[in-house]
Amino acid sequence: MEYRHTAVLADETVSGLNVRPEGIYADGTLGAGGHAALICAQLNARGTLIGIDRDAEALAEADRKLAKFSCRRIFVRDNFRRIKEICRSLGAFALDGAVLDLGVSSYQLDNPERGFSYMNDGPLDMRMDGGADGEDDTALTAYRIINSYSEQDIARMIKTYGEERWAKRIAGAIVRRRSEAPIGSTVELAEIIKSAIPAAARREGPHPAKRTFQAVRIEVNDELAPLAQALTDSIDMLAPKGRIAVITFHSLEDRIAKEVFAKRENPCECPPGIPECVCGKRADARRVTKKPITASATELAENPRARSAKLRILEKL
Repeated sequence: MEYRHTAVLADETVSGLNVRPEGIYADGTLGAGGHAALICAQLNARGTLIGIDRDAEALAEADRKLAKFSCRRIFVRDNFRRIKEICRSLGAFALDGAVLDLGVSSYQLDNPERGFSYMNDGPLDMRMDGGADGEDDTALTAYRIINSYSEQDIARMIKTYGEERWAKRIAGAIVRRRSEAPIGSTVELAEIIKSAIPAAARREGPHPAKRTFQAVRIEVNDELAPLAQALTDSIDMLAPKGRIAVITFHSLEDRIAKEVFAKRENPCECPPGIPECVCGKRADARRVTKKPITASATELAENPRARSAKLRILEKL
């Protein structure tokens, strides 16, 4: 399958980084290299792009796409949660900029074999790394979650990570169906979810399976637990005037990014009402975007998947 992916809020993201031609930039979610290509286009031969991604196919595509640029390019197959260790191991102790695009790539969504989409029939997988451990029977996949988690744990996951009001009904429907035979495909799971949601509720809003599939994907890839630390580490790695751009796609991610950014801009822990700060904590960054940047009408017409994207940018002082 051809690797196709349209980088969301690409121009806004890269222009917000204020790219220095000789700077060092890290893209922690490299994907096919959409954002990275725009960064590399502004770097000269002394500039460096560090691309990190869990998906070997994405790294291969990015390597091909970015080969035409003169800057130094380093690709690492790993998780962005280790961005500090990765960059330091490469001798990069201060970054001029970092990008984290927390969405699922169009290639992953459109490739049925990856199991991310409720629109295309495929195996229940959803691993962002595409199965880095090969045929590891112990690896956590969507199949294992759906067919082995308790009804209570499935409901908790769907409610917490999907913010789905019908979580208990969906969990019950899943457990009843799997008692007859294991649930093995994305379309089968999507139909079970749809049947569990009242018809009136299905008439409005997104696809009935969207929130549950989001929840399962987050659980499979442990997406939220390390996010705050990864953002903190990325900010720590920034040189003075260096910037980080973060693109989120649902409220759980965006809340974490917003809170981390706000804490760096205002770290004071003094009780309200005290006339002056006595805790001694001082801001080391400022929010470039007080409110998140969202996709324009033109971008939405070309790429509807950008609808829920929010871009936040922070600058190190």
